Amino acid sequence: MAGVTAGGDGSKPFKALQIAGIVTATILTGFALWALGRILEPFVLALFLLIMIDGLARAIRNHAPVLRPAALPAAFALIVAAFGLALWFIVDNATAFAGESAAYTARINALLEAGAHRFGLAVTPTTTSLIHTLNPARYAGALAGAVSHFAEGAIFVLIYLGFLTASRRGFSAKARELFPAEPERAEAERIFERVRRGVESYIWVQTVVGVIITAASAVLMLATGLTHVPFWCVIIFLANYIPAIGAAIGVLFPVAFGLVEFDSLTRVLVLLAGLEAIHFAVSHIVQPRMQGRSLNVDPIVVLLALAFWGVVWGVVGAFLSTPLTVMAMAILAEFESTRPLAVLLSSDGKPYADLEAEASAGSPASAPLARPARR
Repeated sequence: MAGVTAGGDGSKPFKALQIAGIVTATILTGFALWALGRILEPFVLALFLLIMIDGLARAIRNHAPVLRPAALPAAFALIVAAFGLALWFIVDNATAFAGESAAYTARINALLEAGAHRFGLAVTPTTTSLIHTLNPARYAGALAGAVSHFAEGAIFVLIYLGFLTASRRGFSAKARELFPAEPERAEAERIFERVRRGVESYIWVQTVVGVIITAASAVLMLATGLTHVPFWCVIIFLANYIPAIGAAIGVLFPVAFGLVEFDSLTRVLVLLAGLEAIHFAVSHIVQPRMQGRSLNVDPIVVLLALAFWGVVWGVVGAFLSTPLTVMAMAILAEFESTRPLAVLLSSDGKPYADLEAEASAGSPASAPLARPARR
């Protein structure tokens, strides 16, 4: 009994050291991801796009047998065309905004004059004086750097995507060499399958929810008489891929533009209340029903992941925060030492709840999924 007690007491410092090691490894990993962001950001984006293309190609094979031989090129073309169309909308409407800048400047000056009169300011500010005070020239370097970084990242994403697409044929052969034993290979396939399904489910839910919010917002914007509705629809749709806060922030852009364009404050308030109501109803009623247990990530973890990946990789990290969290939870759940972290990340304390349910249902494809975590 004394030996057992001593052994039990001796395990406590070991567990404390183990937890400290996990925390230290997490901090060092976060620092490494931040330091290597210029390299890893485009690669992870390309991997994310590859999963989207692979899922779309699988859908084409299942629902359009005629296109089955060209499913992968067709999916690649559709994804690239969608992103190209979004960029074209943004650039085209930016040009239109520039052409109407004189009218917008006059409207902003009128708003500033009305505000100064309401608050009793001795000097009425104007757009020109505000621009002179802000001195945009000092931000020119940072803006040029951001544009250069975006262009560089886009080029690297396309390069990585091309090489990943070309090398995907050898993934199966590499998996057989990396995991020669059948149990290890089945376990690796289980992790990959969970990551793939989690990412595809997240993309599908966010896309459908984005389409619903965008369509309803477009009807409201047209009803209130807002211009450049296609541009604002693209902004709202893309912002929806930032979890938790993306759509709520995205609908504020057309409202801010409405302040400049509308003569009546009532229309601005109607637009603001309507857009936020649409976002609230869809994200709190429709989205939870669609998402269900597919992701199984705790809501507070979604917010913390958004903050963490936003600090590490900026806007790219914000877009990828939830898929990266799903990936981390799938990997952490595989090992006994890190499984408690996966339990904390999950919504119901069961990181494998969806897979275990399928295995208990007797599906041959999912039978090997419910296996204990590795040490």
